[in-house]
Amino acid sequence: MRLRLGMIGGGQGTFIGAVHRIAARIDWEYELVCGAFSSDAKSSQASGLLLGLPANRVYNSYTELIEQEKQLPEHERVQVISIVTPNHLHFAPAKMALENGFHVILDKPMTFSLAEAKVLDRVVRTTGKLFCLTHTYTDYPMIKEARQLINAGKLGTIRKVYVDYPQGWLSTFLEGDGNKQASWRTDPGKSGIAGAMGDIGTHAFNLAEYVTGLEVTQICADINIVVQDRKLDDDGAALLKFNNGASGVLTASQIAAGEENNLKIRVYGETGGLEWQQNDANSLRIMYIDKPVEVWRAGAGYTSLFALQNTRTPPGHPEGYLEAFANLYRNFALTIKAGLEGKAALPEALDYPGIKEGVRGMAFIENVIASGKSDKKWTEFSI
Repeated sequence: MRLRLGMIGGGQGTFIGAVHRIAARIDWEYELVCGAFSSDAKSSQASGLLLGLPANRVYNSYTELIEQEKQLPEHERVQVISIVTPNHLHFAPAKMALENGFHVILDKPMTFSLAEAKVLDRVVRTTGKLFCLTHTYTDYPMIKEARQLINAGKLGTIRKVYVDYPQGWLSTFLEGDGNKQASWRTDPGKSGIAGAMGDIGTHAFNLAEYVTGLEVTQICADINIVVQDRKLDDDGAALLKFNNGASGVLTASQIAAGEENNLKIRVYGETGGLEWQQNDANSLRIMYIDKPVEVWRAGAGYTSLFALQNTRTPPGHPEGYLEAFANLYRNFALTIKAGLEGKAALPEALDYPGIKEGVRGMAFIENVIASGKSDKKWTEFSI
């Protein structure tokens, strides 16, 4: 049985909408049945036609989609709504979808502000509907493995965390040339109070907390606008304190000229460390005090059930960003289907980012920007 999927945003010409649709198709857990693909009615209809949807299931607005789909017989109406709009258009459709009985998949960062995130948290708890946030990088197989190794105590007590997300695509004033992605991501009215820290810093923050199982309690940040006339930060770094006493360093830059998306994390404990980077996503480097470095590979039989659950091909066959995105969709689908069958979902299926990660991500944005503006060395991480 495939879950019936609807999409808000993500029409023709957008990057992330196509990524979501590919991710949903990889395991055939979903069937796209409807959409409101643009705030422009003609564009939405054109996108729906291109995707092969019947005209009566392509809507002119997200409100129309939710209201009309709710009226359909239960066996026809959409079950899961994927929202792939810019940040300022996350909250309202997500809230309305949940309140009208639909499960939600939402792009990160979760909302425009922490205040909205807290409201959405209450809505999820009240409605009982399931919610998935697309922090893609947590669903690489060897990131799953890293989390399992740390959780099992293989590195001892964690002492130090480094996480780095360098990009170079905003090294010039690209928004001034009419680039659509650059325009909304650097616009405070659409992106929120943060630029690089909201767009990619949240990924780095989420990865650090997910892999270690720890939570950030204090931040000391340096936030920069490097490119002239830009309105939001395009570069920054933060010292971190974690709830077990460990310290960390987080960097996020979109003006690192020549860099692509080589997200990296290193974690060090009492007895060893580990390192992962997206440019070699199938490998996990494990370091010990008293024996040689090991390189673990995705798909190998010695990896954990959590890693194997999220690996599709035999060792040596590269898997990457699209497959990691698909792991989010599949795990969310398996959790929904277990509920429909009156069963408890398997722990491996439940391992996807949700409302808690969304609230903490928005708290990170507000705390890191506040710290960057403050003269105090440390800012308490508050929610």
